[in-house]
Amino acid sequence: MKTIYVASPLALGVAALTLGAAPGRAAEAEVAAAEAGTAEASAEATSEAVVTSQPANAGGPLSGPPPATVFDETWATIGLGAGLTPSYAGSNDYLANPLPLIIGKVAGIGISPNGPGLVFDFNASNQLSGPSQGARVSFGPAFSLRNDRSNRISDDVVARAGKLETALEVGAAAGVSFPGLLSRFDQLVIGAQVRWDVLGAHGGMIIEPQIGYRSPLGRSTILAVQASAEFVDDNFADYYFSISPAQSIATGLPQFRADGGLNRIGTTAILSRDLDGNPLNGGFSIYGVGGVSQMLGDGADTPFTSVRGDATQFIAGLGLGYTF
Repeated sequence: MKTIYVASPLALGVAALTLGAAPGRAAEAEVAAAEAGTAEASAEATSEAVVTSQPANAGGPLSGPPPATVFDETWATIGLGAGLTPSYAGSNDYLANPLPLIIGKVAGIGISPNGPGLVFDFNASNQLSGPSQGARVSFGPAFSLRNDRSNRISDDVVARAGKLETALEVGAAAGVSFPGLLSRFDQLVIGAQVRWDVLGAHGGMIIEPQIGYRSPLGRSTILAVQASAEFVDDNFADYYFSISPAQSIATGLPQFRADGGLNRIGTTAILSRDLDGNPLNGGFSIYGVGGVSQMLGDGADTPFTSVRGDATQFIAGLGLGYTF
């Protein structure tokens, strides 16, 4: 499938297996989305937990200001791990791939991974507002590379259909986060992306609605779960799932004409733990990710999937992140 980006408990993020990794986007899209906003949720929780643990003045408010954190101004998390993902969207062959990460905030702009790409949040300057401040809106441009079936096609039959070009998808992302729903420090995030290919590969449009929930499990561990869907247009479906007469002759697979629609649904869980027990000071953390997605419509019906692969797609990985 692709490359995945992940982070520390305060900057947990996952995306697709970058260039040179296996392509496909069926399961990695929801992984990328699952990270958005976890950094701020974790930082809020730990910061408030530290403050409320301080002794209070007699009959007065809690003593002392909130502690300084590595997330107060410019910060970044970088990480590297390894995981298993499908060879292409719809494949039943799995490949080991690197899981790189980059996520952070610069000049008040949030940066998150988005498959092999990035999402920018122009409203990240208030990301440590805390549960009492209510909902927060995020918005900004989204960029993603889609290199499905452009390299490392494990299935020799599918490989005979020919390699595809890499697509650069450019668009916008927006979301709303709701803190403090089931506990003081949890957070629900609802959002969506819309992107268009600007390189003329599939030349189509993708819409990805997403919903995620994250909560601290103690002081230094964060759990994030996220569900997402992917809607594609006819150009996208035809490029990745149709089988032309020439491809049918080359592969022995039946001809197939694909149309757009709901392409997949999926869910992902990410668990991240700060190694020194204090996520506010940055440093090292470990993360694990697991997910499953189900291809639907012509993405599931194409012989690339129904004959040579599997509509049910899995991902799994482990990694190490560093926040500074």
